[in-house]
This record gives sequence, C-alpha cells and structure tokens, in this order.
Amino acid sequence: MKAANLGVLFLIELGAVAAAAWWGASTSWPWLLGPAAPAALIAAWALCGSPRARFKVRGAGRAGFELLWFGAGVGALYAAGAHGWALAFAVVCAVSKGLALRWGQ
Repeated sequence: MKAANLGVLFLIELGAVAAAAWWGASTSWPWLLGPAAPAALIAAWALCGSPRARFKVRGAGRAGFELLWFGAGVGALYAAGAHGWALAFAVVCAVSKGLALRWGQ
C-alpha cells in the first residue's frame, strides 16, 4: 500500500501541472497562459517542493506549500469549468497526502 501511495503522490503532482495547463489553454490567452501556468508550478516545485530543492521547506512551511501547490491544481480545474474533476482531484490529494503523513512518506 505504501508503494502504491508513492505512485499516487507522483501522479497527483503531474495532475496539478496538467490541470494548470488545461486551465491556461482554456483562457482567452492560451498562447501565453497555456505554457506559463504549468511552467510556474514546475518552477515552484523545483525550487521548494522536490527532494533536491534549492529552498527546502519543512514542517508547517511544507504543509502550507503543498496546500497552495495542490490547491492551485484544484483551483485550475475548477476555473476551467471541470467542477467534478476538481472535487475528485481534491479528494484524491487529501487522502493520498493524509496517508503519506501517517506513513511518514
């Protein structure tokens, strides 16, 4: 179960980036926001969220960062009009991150 949850964690990270791309492509400026929205999330993850991040955040700061990061994915889906997908993504993120916290992942 722990290994499966690690896989789910990776997939929801990719899902947040994909949600940002979907939102960016659905705006009135898809040529600009389509690539910029996911690039911003990727840059934030590379700087603060990845295991080899330049600015490591721990504890409450890490929880806040992940809440904002995955929340951006949920918000992007909602803003793109995919309300059901936004709810489903939020539930999967909450369950997977809750299990990861409980299991020390």
